[in-house]
Amino acid sequence: MITATSVPVEDHPRLGLVLPKRLARHAVTRNLLRRQGRAVWAASAAARTAGDWVIRLSRPFDRAHYPSAASPALRSAVRAELQALLAKACDPERQR
Repeated sequence: MITATSVPVEDHPRLGLVLPKRLARHAVTRNLLRRQGRAVWAASAAARTAGDWVIRLSRPFDRAHYPSAASPALRSAVRAELQALLAKACDPERQR
C-alpha cells in the first residue's frame, strides 16, 4: 500500500509524503497518514541515511476493513506498515 524511496542528495535526511486524493478521499484520512508518517519518521531517526526520502501511498486502504476515515484500526495498520517499510528501507544489508 505504501512505498518508500531514498535519494542521497543532502547531508541530512528529509521526508516527503505523497498522498493523492484519488487514493485517500477524505482529508481526515490524508492527515492521519501524514501524522503517522511523521511520527514513524521521527522514531526511526537513528537508522536513516542522509538524503531525500519519499513515502507515497500507492494503493487505497480497504474501506470494508476501515469504515471510519480516522479509525483506531486504520491508525494502527498505517503505523505498523510504515514501521515495517522504514525498517526494510533502512536495512544495511539491502543497501549493498
